[in-house]
Amino acid sequence: MSETIEHGTSRTAGDTHTLHFLLHLAHPVEKVWPAVATAEGLRGWLAAGDVLEPRLGGAVSLRWLNTGSDGEAIVATGRITAWDVERVAEYTMTSFHGRIRFHLEPARPAGTTLRFTNELQGDDELRLDCLAAWHQHFEYLLDALDDRPVYWSAWTPDRWQELRGAYAER
Repeated sequence: MSETIEHGTSRTAGDTHTLHFLLHLAHPVEKVWPAVATAEGLRGWLAAGDVLEPRLGGAVSLRWLNTGSDGEAIVATGRITAWDVERVAEYTMTSFHGRIRFHLEPARPAGTTLRFTNELQGDDELRLDCLAAWHQHFEYLLDALDDRPVYWSAWTPDRWQELRGAYAER
């Protein structure tokens, strides 16, 4: 199975955007689940899970490690609003990132289908920014699942800008 990230899609109603990505991963659910539902796994491709209480209603605090030139990190805090071990992890943040949902399904022969949804509020520029950012983070997820986590200190915005331009043209 060739692992590439297909462009995400979005729906907009008012100022609420619902972003969707469908990933076909060549790794079993048992390997993908820790990447999306544990602090250690999230750090390898998305953000530092400074707090992650693995249960429905548990607290979550994610600190993005791909900082801008000013070095300021985005921190999103909230609650776990859906939790079904090895199937669904949903984080609803009280700021910026809104609702983030990872839905895993076993896929043959030994892979995983990951259905991702992010519901957030903002203008169209934010929608495009987030589509590009999630796309890039999912590229990092592929690497992390192959035991090559991101070296955040080497992160630059170049790939994100490329993806942002591609989403703006769509």
